[in-house]
Amino acid sequence: MREDRMNRRRMLAASAAGATLAILGPRAWGQAARTLKISHQFPGGTADEGDFRDRLVRKFAQDVEKRTKGSLKFEIYPAASLMKAVPQFKAMVTGALDLSLYPLAYAGGEFPEANLTLMPAMITSYEQGLRWKDAPIGRELTRLVEERGLKIVTWVWQAGGIASKAKPVIQPDDVKGMKVRGGSRLVDLMNRAAGAAVTNVPSNEIYSAMQSGVLDAAVTSSTSLISFRLYETGKYLTAGRNHTFWFMFEPLMMSKKVFDGLTPDQQKAILEAGAALEKFGMEAARADDQRVVDVYVKAGSKVSDVDAATFAKWREVARASAWKDFAEKVKNGQQLLDMAAAVK
Repeated sequence: MREDRMNRRRMLAASAAGATLAILGPRAWGQAARTLKISHQFPGGTADEGDFRDRLVRKFAQDVEKRTKGSLKFEIYPAASLMKAVPQFKAMVTGALDLSLYPLAYAGGEFPEANLTLMPAMITSYEQGLRWKDAPIGRELTRLVEERGLKIVTWVWQAGGIASKAKPVIQPDDVKGMKVRGGSRLVDLMNRAAGAAVTNVPSNEIYSAMQSGVLDAAVTSSTSLISFRLYETGKYLTAGRNHTFWFMFEPLMMSKKVFDGLTPDQQKAILEAGAALEKFGMEAARADDQRVVDVYVKAGSKVSDVDAATFAKWREVARASAWKDFAEKVKNGQQLLDMAAAVK
């Protein structure tokens, strides 16, 4: 009898504990940490040294892990070590990849509106680019990106310059007869209108393309001009520190499928950590616009700058080619252009 009473007490205690756990949910058992993968095409380093885009990703991972008390952790795959550069967009859309710091214009083939984020001679300063975020064009871009299954976490813009092998590229006429990499369909259209033959490759493939003669010149971000050591393949640099027709949107983005599967607190931590890094991204990109000059001078390259009058020539070519094409061929293209141009 005594043993039966003890068994009944144990059963009642177990039943009560089970009911309590059912009410409290997973928190009562403790949640296992979730590990997310971040991929990008840029050289790896640490949170304090190396390509600032890799540093931004590592700072983001550290901050989110701290904000979530370790419930989110990250594995970082630099230098396209997890997958090639361009396919990262589709991998995030499907949820096969969690996050990437990704040049959005790379997705312009399947997402035509994305080409606006590397519209030649549209953006003229970092401040103007970041003002997109809270302007109608930024809200519309965010909507279009989320419609395709992605979440913008950190807004990052980068200015760029030109590395060339045989002669400097400063004026539009300078590209005539040259094989030039522009970085997007629309920059290629502008260069073609100026007389260039265009070849497009991701920035991490420019070095080999210039080395092999596939390219005579390449336009890319100041940071990539440094990190991918293009001073070893070209003798001339046209810097983007004063005026440049090349400003590219390279945000840290996340798969919406993955984001939507997180807890509200985890989502909040990701968005807050991402926004907190935008100042770092802008300051680091701007610093590289000067650092690239120092690096190329040290390597023995000849450095040139673009003045306001020359920028105006590039914008004239861009308006007649890239801007016109976007307005005519992209759904609501003219409206998007107008919204972008409205941000001063």
